[in-house]
Amino acid sequence: MDANIFLADCPARLAIEIIADKWAVVVIAGLSRGPCRHGDLVALIGGISRKMLTQTLRKLQSYGLIERRAYREAPPRVEYALTPLGQTLLHPVAVLTDWAIDNGEAVLDAQESLAKVPAAI
Repeated sequence: MDANIFLADCPARLAIEIIADKWAVVVIAGLSRGPCRHGDLVALIGGISRKMLTQTLRKLQSYGLIERRAYREAPPRVEYALTPLGQTLLHPVAVLTDWAIDNGEAVLDAQESLAKVPAAI
């Protein structure tokens, strides 16, 4: 790694902050299919509440990764979509997903093994 992620002003720290958010990567992956309405994202992403999705969308919008489009229709319609900057995260998200598929079982096995070890007194 060239970047010194230990420095407070390192751009890599911002990237880590973004992907470390529990829902950010999942929302980005959900929007990789194209623009999506709030309710459709809730249905697509298992386990996320409407409130948490709203907070995540606002945070990603503040980073410039997604855009909110409001349409003047009756009833009003709002869609969210990845910006060109947000689309640049699709490859890193795919790499993380591949890693999880390839190594997820090993991580679960390690957790299970550790759970069986008696705690030190």
